[in-house]
Amino acid sequence: MNDLAGKHLVLGLSGGIACYKAAELCRALVKAGATVQVVMSQAAEQFITPVTMQALSGRSVFTSQWDNRPSAGVDNQMPHINLSREADAIVIAPASADFMAKLLHGRADDLLSLMCLARPLERVPLIVAPAMNREMWAHPATQRNVAQLRADGTHVLGVGQGEQACGETGDGRMLEPEELLDEIVSFFSPKPLAGRRVLISAGPTWEALDPVRGLTNRSSGKMGFAIAQAARRAGAEVDLVAGPVALPTPRGVRRVDVSSALDMQAAVQAMAEQADVFVAAAAVADWRPASVAEHKIKKDGSGQVPALQWVENPDILAGVAASERASRGDLFCVGFAAESQDVLAHAQAKRVRKGVPLVVGNLGPETFGRDDNALILVDEHGSTELPRASKGDLARQLVADIARRITLK
Repeated sequence: MNDLAGKHLVLGLSGGIACYKAAELCRALVKAGATVQVVMSQAAEQFITPVTMQALSGRSVFTSQWDNRPSAGVDNQMPHINLSREADAIVIAPASADFMAKLLHGRADDLLSLMCLARPLERVPLIVAPAMNREMWAHPATQRNVAQLRADGTHVLGVGQGEQACGETGDGRMLEPEELLDEIVSFFSPKPLAGRRVLISAGPTWEALDPVRGLTNRSSGKMGFAIAQAARRAGAEVDLVAGPVALPTPRGVRRVDVSSALDMQAAVQAMAEQADVFVAAAAVADWRPASVAEHKIKKDGSGQVPALQWVENPDILAGVAASERASRGDLFCVGFAAESQDVLAHAQAKRVRKGVPLVVGNLGPETFGRDDNALILVDEHGSTELPRASKGDLARQLVADIARRITLK
């Protein structure tokens, strides 16, 4: 996906063992469509070579303010000016405790710090990814510096927690490359849902027959998780109620794991009280066994199949759509219709039956477990097709459409 297509980023490396993560971050930024100019401090060169970063970025790396090569196409021996002027943002990853102290006090004794100080504040944002020992991170001086940098307009990211190169464990690790990429993409994403709270259900449900068997479906949850990520990048606070899936939680999203339809109903109803938007992307089982066997149901050799009694599960979406908040327009509800045929007709009927303003239809057999999809958006005025694309791209389109609808209503 080209989440950063058209963006030019300066990736700055200060000294620290986390420089090895900067290599993967650079690669990820390029894959996301950005052009990347790497600038390294002398300390960073002790941990990773400019040759590595040049190979990954496809551009010559700058390390000294005295470098007399042309920079950004300008031959004036002022790389600290030229490199910052063409950037859409400067990303410092890793940012050591010492380098953040430099930024705070406006010290500029090398190319990297000079460039940060010389950047046009109104159009070249500075994004900083701290990386240091847990005691250094917790030190009052560091925390004061972080607070003041944020007050000065620097976008200081959080830190990770875990084992550190020194052998200690705690806060202070630089975020992982995929987390940093998500933060950078989110930074550049429009925020049409800022101030909104979005609730999303995703994945299948599991209706137990006995302790080891149950009724479920092939939903992977990928579409719902992509919508959660897109909504968060659009500025929303996001709650995700997830059935049994093997997917990582999108960064910045609050997740509640459930199993059965009744579990999902309870979680959704509780969270819907605070939501502005509810997207019911989960594939909820229509029925559940009337009773669950205490032990595994065994074959007895008779060839007879055990008789099972079924109970219809509650309609989670219809219940939320009929709530007082949804009825008076405070909660915008979106349904999903995963069909095997006649998607448009079934989606139109489902929209009316559920009493919701928007239903998203797709062919289940052509999307379950895949990374791409094709959608049909159905409302009271007709339908709009979203051609097959990655689920991430479709999620962004859907979130933008929802944001437009709730802004206009």
